[in-house]
Amino acid sequence: MKLPKLISGNIVLKITSLNAVVIAIRLIVSAFIQRLLAVTIGEVGIANIGQIRNLLAMLTTTSTLGMFSGVVKYVAEFKNDQPELSKLFSSVTLFIIIGSFGSAAILFFGASYFSDYLFYSQAYIYVFQLLAVIVPFIAINRVVNAVVSGLSDYKRYAKIELISYLLGSAALIYGLYSFDLKGVIIAIALTPIIQLLVLAFVFGKTLNRYVQFKALSLNFIYKNKLLAFTLMSFISTFLINYIELDIRSFVTKEININEAGYWTAMTFISKNYMVFATGLFSLYVLPKFASIHTKTEFKNEVLNIYKTILPIFGLGMLLVYLLRNFIIELIYPDFTGMEPLFKWQLLGDFIRLGSVVLAHQFLAKRLVKSFVITELISLSLFFVLTKVFIPYYGTEGVVLAHFIRYIIYFIVVAIVIWYYFKNISKNINDA
Repeated sequence: MKLPKLISGNIVLKITSLNAVVIAIRLIVSAFIQRLLAVTIGEVGIANIGQIRNLLAMLTTTSTLGMFSGVVKYVAEFKNDQPELSKLFSSVTLFIIIGSFGSAAILFFGASYFSDYLFYSQAYIYVFQLLAVIVPFIAINRVVNAVVSGLSDYKRYAKIELISYLLGSAALIYGLYSFDLKGVIIAIALTPIIQLLVLAFVFGKTLNRYVQFKALSLNFIYKNKLLAFTLMSFISTFLINYIELDIRSFVTKEININEAGYWTAMTFISKNYMVFATGLFSLYVLPKFASIHTKTEFKNEVLNIYKTILPIFGLGMLLVYLLRNFIIELIYPDFTGMEPLFKWQLLGDFIRLGSVVLAHQFLAKRLVKSFVITELISLSLFFVLTKVFIPYYGTEGVVLAHFIRYIIYFIVVAIVIWYYFKNISKNINDA
């Protein structure tokens, strides 16, 4: 009885334990699908799938002008203030219109260029034209997810995540058996529509209570507040995915596409277990930090998060490392080139978790300058160190750069936050 009581009394553990069930199912399904893909389409196919997933992640930013974290923050603050929510979503609607139609036009008319740039072939022009049609669905899906996160509705969040993932996986398997690699890419492109349908089914009634569509009047009242998050999202989501695209292309040119496939497979594994923390960030950390205003409260909350999730996360990563050869044999048969990548990727991800928890203070308090500077340092380190290390260490140089990058990033973020609270204390004392 002690464990359930411990969980019920700790909201971090509540979200983490519920997420763990969803992620356990996801991991099992993902292992099956990744093995199927590895055996069927090989390293080249895995590398190409990595390209399209990075592109979709970039579109979640451009289609909404990067306002996800802003919507989470202001929904959390004004969930009981309907007039203020109406003002917020009136501006959000304009952001969606501008972002989605702008992104769609670029994709549609630049389809030939993107196909050649990402796949070194004109055979995928239709994918970008299809994505151009889907972009508005990506935008709406992203905003509704932000509302779920802002309300900290972790039970519905878990249900939405699980159902969406299972339906998306079914579509991917159908695409693979029907049309091979092209079918897989089309299924991945269609995933946002599947997610939106699930959101409407699970969360539709609740959404209507908070977003009164009849009360919306297109305006830019929240323009300045949301544009700050646009800049932050552009750097954290758009640029990192662009850099991953560039690195994958660099590995392909400097070594070979099989090595690019090994690194992509490693990032798939990483992203699967990092999902464990993603829901916690948007459902708990960001809304919680938004309501904290003193150094002591912040320190206590960070320590509470660390002592709750870092041991669980660390144990899980240790198991992944010890079982790395079994995981490769089980999920990616013949991808033996992956084995050296595990150590640095896992160590980097562990430090990344600790640093990203701290960095959510920048989003919660709309500290644009601090966020931009620290993220640019992180991304620049990853990009430059990768280019420096690859000639000496091969593909292992990419994950080594990942590890070193997050050590430096953690230190920089901690120093910036220390100065932030020091300045607050100084201003209070001066007043």
